[in-house]
Amino acid sequence: MNDIFGRLTIDAFKHDPIENGAGIGIAITGFIILGLLFYYRGWKYLWNEWLTSLDPKRIGMMYLFMATLMLFKGLVDASMMRAQQALAVGDSMGYLAPPHFQQIFSAHGTTMIFFVGMGMVFGLLNLIVPLQIGARDVAFPFLNSLSFWLFLVGAFLLNISLVVGKFSATGWLAYPPLSGNEYHPGVGVDYWIWSVQISGIGSLLSGINFLVTILKMRCPGMTLMKMPLFTWAALNSMVLVLFAFPILTATVLMLTLDRTLGMHFFTADYGGNPMMYINLIWAWGHPEVYILILPAFGIYSEVVATFSHKRLFGYTSMVWALASITFLSFIVWLHHFFTMGAGANVNAFFGIMTMLIAVPTGVKVFNWLFTMFRGRIYFARPMLWFLGFILVFTSGGMTGVLMSVPSADFQTHNSLFLIAHFHSMVIGGVLFGLFAGLSYWFPKFIGFKLNERLGRYAFWCWIVGFFVAFMPLYALGLMGATRRLNHYEAATGWHPLFMLAALGVVFIICGGLLQVLQIIIGVRQRRQNRILGDPWNGRTLEWSTPSPPPFYNFAIIPEVHERDPFWEAKHRHLPEKKQTYHDIHMPKNTPMGMYIAAFALVFSFAIIWYIHWLTIVGLIGIIACAIIRLSDDDIDYYVPAAEVERIENQIATRIKHA
Repeated sequence: MNDIFGRLTIDAFKHDPIENGAGIGIAITGFIILGLLFYYRGWKYLWNEWLTSLDPKRIGMMYLFMATLMLFKGLVDASMMRAQQALAVGDSMGYLAPPHFQQIFSAHGTTMIFFVGMGMVFGLLNLIVPLQIGARDVAFPFLNSLSFWLFLVGAFLLNISLVVGKFSATGWLAYPPLSGNEYHPGVGVDYWIWSVQISGIGSLLSGINFLVTILKMRCPGMTLMKMPLFTWAALNSMVLVLFAFPILTATVLMLTLDRTLGMHFFTADYGGNPMMYINLIWAWGHPEVYILILPAFGIYSEVVATFSHKRLFGYTSMVWALASITFLSFIVWLHHFFTMGAGANVNAFFGIMTMLIAVPTGVKVFNWLFTMFRGRIYFARPMLWFLGFILVFTSGGMTGVLMSVPSADFQTHNSLFLIAHFHSMVIGGVLFGLFAGLSYWFPKFIGFKLNERLGRYAFWCWIVGFFVAFMPLYALGLMGATRRLNHYEAATGWHPLFMLAALGVVFIICGGLLQVLQIIIGVRQRRQNRILGDPWNGRTLEWSTPSPPPFYNFAIIPEVHERDPFWEAKHRHLPEKKQTYHDIHMPKNTPMGMYIAAFALVFSFAIIWYIHWLTIVGLIGIIACAIIRLSDDDIDYYVPAAEVERIENQIATRIKHA
């Protein structure tokens, strides 16, 4: 049997009651969804309109759906950790065994960075970037579909470890030697490796796709300095993806070879060096933070200008600030391990570079505030998320400048102070930005507005929950509490602060549930909340299309001459030109991206469990599907001009009678 199934035995399905409950919960949810699809006979629609679609708007929505599911998984992980820390004091050991606690904090970081942050970023890029630059599609539609399905496979591998085997207990970056076979011989690190590797390849393909799309597919008249700030932010973020993710791919590949073929890139014996891994992983890891936060900066730029009813203050300086952050993000990675003996001169250089990156970031904050100055500000939900960002991000940024001083970092490194700072950046900067973008553009790509009151309640739960959950961690870190701590003595006096942090997580979960309720109520009331145009009085080109946009985005490719073309067209009241429609070239739907990803899942699962024959099946399947796709001549079609005119007339009629 071992020859057939490798390391996979009946013991792989044995878990503690909590892990079994999580696995059963996931299985039940999956069966419910399948049952509903069969009951409502929705398989054909789902297959034709979504699963095989190459439309970036559909792919973007699927990214957001998956990222939302993973967000709630990440919140559950966080609540379990905080509950353990609130209960495991003195003689009480809490309710989680130490190995299980270690798996949870490893899974939490991996989930939030790779499958929430990256998923939401690429979801919004798919939805908005083609519309903002006046393009009908992305440069490589099939590559876009393949990227999503690889992202989905990575998320599936992370979750399947709840049922088959166990996940990594080495932290979300799997430092060796802890992640080597000697100290972690099971399948946990292998699950982490292939989850990160496959989703990372998908992210790299998406980065190439959007970089080419922005550089080569802008509509006539849209020079680089006429692009919206969100598109500029996306461009810089994709440059970082292009340079950073190959480092991740190579680093994780070398760790794989260490574990599976007995090589010694990162082992202390036979000439390997664990510090090489740490340098490489952070050479990717710090740019990764900016890959996530730069699109959020672009969102804030769009939101502030729209809801202040002003042009964005300092457009040119904002563009240069984005470029400066992009460059500097690659030369600050060593501040993640000041304490590891690099030497005073090296530490000083990276400390200065870390302080320096705060300058362009500060430029952006002041430009946003000056945009608000003497503006007619409307405090809609997107604007509330921006103001929450200013409060959280600037306070967390100051602690980052503090830790850029190596001598101060020696005191706060590996403490909960660092955790509080990092979450200020990721929650206050990235997640609040993505929430602002979703609330701002949701009516554009769905066609109806969400309940404003519930959205405000959700915002206040998140902002209050954040400060209650993470401000105590600053104090705990200064008092000596280390990260990844699952038990502590009562004499430390930490227990009240851990209880307060656990209460904050409850507020955050309430905020997430209110956001789900907001969507449910919005769907039920969509007829009365329906919009066809621009609900926010937006400025950029995406608002010139109907809501939701047709599958071809623009019947006639626009020509722009302003930085805010839609705003200028509205306020100049330009006469409408007679439209002359032409055939539109569009890609055909195909399931081949899903098939390649499915075989990638088989291939990676087989490698994790050393099932050699299944590894060969998965590899052959990937190659065969790629060859079939490359040899397929029938990959696109033309929408006749008469059909385009009919659709446009239908849209015009809906708008007229709305």
